[in-house]
Amino acid sequence: MTEKTRCTWCGDDPLYQLYHDREWGVPCRDDQTLFEFVVLEGAQAGLSWITILRKRENYRRAFANFDVHKVAAFGQQDIERLLQDAGIVRNRLKIASTISNARCFIELQNQYGSFSDYFWGFVDNTPITNYWSSVAQIPASTELSDKISKDMKRRGFKFFGTTICYAHLQATGVINDHTTDCFRHIEC
Repeated sequence: MTEKTRCTWCGDDPLYQLYHDREWGVPCRDDQTLFEFVVLEGAQAGLSWITILRKRENYRRAFANFDVHKVAAFGQQDIERLLQDAGIVRNRLKIASTISNARCFIELQNQYGSFSDYFWGFVDNTPITNYWSSVAQIPASTELSDKISKDMKRRGFKFFGTTICYAHLQATGVINDHTTDCFRHIEC
């Protein structure tokens, strides 16, 4: 049996490969999943993605399975509880931003009908497929991520700069950045 060719960033780690093979780059329009990635990408700021991926189940437990309305209702006691939770990144600013981002997320849902409609509206609901032959060619940010990040910051989002925004676009399939030799490039 021949091994599938994957994007080189996922290496040999089985968890990373599973994430790459099943999720990364798959167009997602589900608001709960999109919120999950807003939370996880924000938590990842300054850390490696595999660190957050290994803590993902802990994040699900700690943040009410990414129920945006439950997270938006979190208060100071919840922040203190979460600061004691070794299963997540215990950073007060990141935890507080997750709660305030949940509130901003709901405002966008109310304004646009869904966060998905807002987010996908930046690309006219059509995924962008890039044709990179190497991971080294993939940018950390683009004019699109600059534009979305700026708009989200204006709306009150925290820990969603242009680099995090670009990672979110990649993860949720708004942008297909699988390299052309990767078996997922055509599938996504």
